[in-house]
Amino acid sequence: MQIAARAPLYITMHPADNVAIVANDGGLPPGTVFPSGLTLREHVPQGHKVALADLAQGDAVRRYNVTIGSALKPIAAGSWVHERLLAMPAARSLERLPIATVRPEPQPPLQGYTFEGFRNPDGSVGTRNILAITQTVQCVAGVTDFAVQRIKAELLPMFPNVDDVVALEHGYGCGVAIDAPDAVIPIRTLRNISLNPNFGGEVMVVSLGCEKLQPERLMPPGTIPLIDERNVADVGVNADSKLDVVCLQDDAHVGFMSMVDSIMRQAQEHLERLNARTRETVPASELVVGVQCGGSDAFSGVTANPAVGFCTDLLVRAGASVMFSETTEVRDGIDQLTSRAATPEVAAAMIREMAWYDAYLQRGSVDRSANTTPGNKKGGLSNIVEKAMGSIVKSGSSPITGVLAPGEKLRQKGLTYAATPASDFICGTLQLAAGMNLHVFTTGRGTPYGLAEVPVIKVATRSDLARRWHDLMDVNAGAIADGDATIEEVGWELFRLMLDVASGRKQTWAERWKLHNALVLFNPAPVT
Repeated sequence: MQIAARAPLYITMHPADNVAIVANDGGLPPGTVFPSGLTLREHVPQGHKVALADLAQGDAVRRYNVTIGSALKPIAAGSWVHERLLAMPAARSLERLPIATVRPEPQPPLQGYTFEGFRNPDGSVGTRNILAITQTVQCVAGVTDFAVQRIKAELLPMFPNVDDVVALEHGYGCGVAIDAPDAVIPIRTLRNISLNPNFGGEVMVVSLGCEKLQPERLMPPGTIPLIDERNVADVGVNADSKLDVVCLQDDAHVGFMSMVDSIMRQAQEHLERLNARTRETVPASELVVGVQCGGSDAFSGVTANPAVGFCTDLLVRAGASVMFSETTEVRDGIDQLTSRAATPEVAAAMIREMAWYDAYLQRGSVDRSANTTPGNKKGGLSNIVEKAMGSIVKSGSSPITGVLAPGEKLRQKGLTYAATPASDFICGTLQLAAGMNLHVFTTGRGTPYGLAEVPVIKVATRSDLARRWHDLMDVNAGAIADGDATIEEVGWELFRLMLDVASGRKQTWAERWKLHNALVLFNPAPVT
């Protein structure tokens, strides 16, 4: 079937913009005339910017009504505006920022929406029922993986209410400066991942024995929810669950299979308790959603991220918890964030996290421009300023009511800024630690990213990507650019899909194919 060619189309984000992006698949050739009368002087790839007016050297280039750079030389109207023609502006100072100045009109509560989830002893709700096996050190990863494969093959079929068994493998635990000030970040990250709502409060640890990160340091008394009275000697107000540890160096283990058998015996006890759990109807307010983008392009801030932002506002109205992150990808819009802070204290916390990350980058002699990837630029994003404007849109328009430092656990509803690096897998790992039970991930260039611990809903920014990756993308936000759907319609589609995925009625493509990225702990402390 032959598809009719679309009329030439460019998209602007604000009336004050002096550049627009070309929307047509494959871009447009020189000589193309737009309905406005603008004529292309050269080929402009899809998603890349075209000058809407003549720009003199030094003129501000504006997109999103924000200066994303200044022209390094004169640029004629109809020319391709790319990163080699732009000087990037300096980072916004963290001083004299607008503080809690934006007061959006309160939106009516969104009531009556529910999903089928697993209620946990601590009151949190899981969207999946998973046995997670925590590891204190990378040394045990091979043994644990071998045991997990046997558990899945031999034990899991006997427990139909349990969705999966996952090993929380990571690269930490020994050979590190474990008493350095910043070592708290990877330790609390792994601790809080072990307590993710999708794991039902069942904490099982595999240890080597000689590592620096001893089990009692990872999960000190009082951190594990009380699951069953049989786990404690003294059941009372201050009773603690006993930490379940399989230590491979214990004298009782004679041979490899002895270790594996021990892991399997302990796993069976946890599986029996998890299998007794069933889904129950809970309000949508029990969702804890992490929003993230990766493999971004110029359409990210036009289609997928605005739709996610609309959905974020729906979730907040429903009483749910939403986290947005990626410090270097919002740093250039810090004034937009501090102005939306619910209180001056929230704004101060955001500034504190930005300043900490500025210093972290400075120690490594890296600046924020290092964030933008070759794929981002190929997709039309000239620099981190332009990328940041599109990234922030995921947060919607609701007041920002909380801030988390890396690895901290979320303890409130509403919209939270969870400070993380922009790396897809590190950000996902930290949002898991914060307690997310559902993940939304937008992409324009395409990525098979997924997590074993939580469902990941993938949103494509372009219809071409959704068509080519039809069995990897869950939502096509490219319909917005095509004129076939509005931001609001795609936002509602995503919201309803979240409820179905959270209920187990639908699987994401990443779940179906079992596409799982590794957990990567953020460790800014030295390695010894």
